[in-house]
Amino acid sequence: MTESESDISFMREALREAERGAGSGEVPVGAVVVHGTEIVGRGRNQPITTNDPTAHAEVVALREAARTLGNYRLTGVRLYVTVEPCLMCVGAMVHARVGTLLFGTREPKAGAVVSSQQALDHPALNHRVEVVEGVLADESRELLQRFFQARRQASRANE
Repeated sequence: MTESESDISFMREALREAERGAGSGEVPVGAVVVHGTEIVGRGRNQPITTNDPTAHAEVVALREAARTLGNYRLTGVRLYVTVEPCLMCVGAMVHARVGTLLFGTREPKAGAVVSSQQALDHPALNHRVEVVEGVLADESRELLQRFFQARRQASRANE
């Protein structure tokens, strides 16, 4: 896949959000919503710190974008996320009318775009989201691996 400079730049912003989440003890997933050439929403995983099971990076970013644009319909926006979205986040993207999803690395257990399910391909959906996979995939995967490796080491040290 040929990545444009703007796609790389926006995914780097999503990676920064993921790093901020990791600094708070959250699984490092980050997202940005782009309307035209402007970031209108940012998010990082926050379910632990906010006690909110829906506070995934994508949902947080979509909520901020909706507030910024003054509309829950985000028709045509691009959502950049470091890790393949789960089923809940896929549903949120469809309801928001996201135009394009660009994600970094696959999530083999809960990824609902290409890994465990292909939810965006369900024939009953009333909206189609274009998908671009693999933007800064190595960086996204390495961030997750470092986070979970550190968590496992800390767990062993506490045994």
